[in-house]
Amino acid sequence: MTQTRTQSDAVSQEVELARERYASRRPLTAALHDRAREYLPGGNTRSVLYHRPFPLRIASAWDAIVEDIDGHQYVDLLGEYSAGLYGHSNQVVIEAMIGALREGVSRGAHTRYEVDLAAAVCARFASIERVRFTNSGTEANLMALSAARAYTGRDRVLAFRGGYHGGLLTFSSGPSPVNAPYDVLLAEYNDAAGARAMVQEHASALACVLVEPMLGSGGCIPGDPEFLRVLRESTREAGALLIFDEVMTSRTGSGGLQARLKITPDLTTLGKYIGGGSSCGAFGGSADVMALFDPSRPGALPHAGTFNNNVASMAAGHAGLTQVYTPEVAEWHSARGDELREELGRAFRAAAAPFQATGVGSLLAVHAVSGTVRSPRDLAQSDPRLLEVLFLDLLDLGYYMAPRGYMALSLALTRDQLAEFVRAVQQVLRSRAALWAAR
Repeated sequence: MTQTRTQSDAVSQEVELARERYASRRPLTAALHDRAREYLPGGNTRSVLYHRPFPLRIASAWDAIVEDIDGHQYVDLLGEYSAGLYGHSNQVVIEAMIGALREGVSRGAHTRYEVDLAAAVCARFASIERVRFTNSGTEANLMALSAARAYTGRDRVLAFRGGYHGGLLTFSSGPSPVNAPYDVLLAEYNDAAGARAMVQEHASALACVLVEPMLGSGGCIPGDPEFLRVLRESTREAGALLIFDEVMTSRTGSGGLQARLKITPDLTTLGKYIGGGSSCGAFGGSADVMALFDPSRPGALPHAGTFNNNVASMAAGHAGLTQVYTPEVAEWHSARGDELREELGRAFRAAAAPFQATGVGSLLAVHAVSGTVRSPRDLAQSDPRLLEVLFLDLLDLGYYMAPRGYMALSLALTRDQLAEFVRAVQQVLRSRAALWAAR
């Protein structure tokens, strides 16, 4: 017990030293954080961006580089939590936004831009015959659930522990206290037999199953193909809808993760990069389900949102999806993400460091565990202090990822930058060898 406590104390001490080093190099950031706390709870208006001792404040960004207000530059591997697919200064996307805004900002009417983006979305994702836009992935998921409940005449929703479907639909370790008050059942992710049993047990009351084909915020844990196929089969048998939350994973390959898996859901939700870097979400699917929102039909479901079709997001999203992130580019970008994840795995094994890299394509996460990661339960032994040390050490070397180890690669990242990042990780692993051993 004494030895274990001594080892734990050594890890905690290294975390504190890394925080002190971080703070000492960023006096302007510290001062701005103190000012922010006067007006914002904890100096924060977006929970995920907070980290100790105080979060970064970015002054400018270009290509795949961000610079904080103290003048430190970082290669950006976070990619705005997957919304920043195009990097920080893609000229095709910027010019599309500027061109649309010059024609008028808030027009209070339909424009051609929403039609263009809708056509591009329906062409890209085979399961989406009709689509409606929202302001975020959160809204998209809320609307998809409402559509499923109205279409089936049932209320119950099956979701999964570790799932994240927006700020009002969070199930990291059970329901969040701020979740929308849906009738939600929770099952274990990647447990095909358990999920089938729950669908069958609740079939008469079940409106839908809501699932990420890869847990995103839950740790970039890919769904087993058999697990997802069981969800498709069992929902069809029960008369419930299958909703794929591809807010993050729609960037995976030419048609989203559903195309790679060859599984067609009834509804799909989108967000993040879909607006070209501006706020945007979308939900869509089969024409018969989406017809619920056709305002020309009696009894149509209402769907409001002043900025659902804001011209900046519509124009940027269309330009990005059709001119920049073409199906061919999407396949190439996903392949290089797979390659980076494999390189990180080799580096961890070579250093005998207690880390694993998981993910699909250009979305990946590092976990402070040694064993295989198939579900959130496998992360129970993860040590967040080791991830914090890795995060802060990589910042010192000029690389920015999420404190929890999450990365979403942008198109702006170069081959050299990714290779140098792997070398930086190897450098940290060598320099911290005693810490990994002490654990």
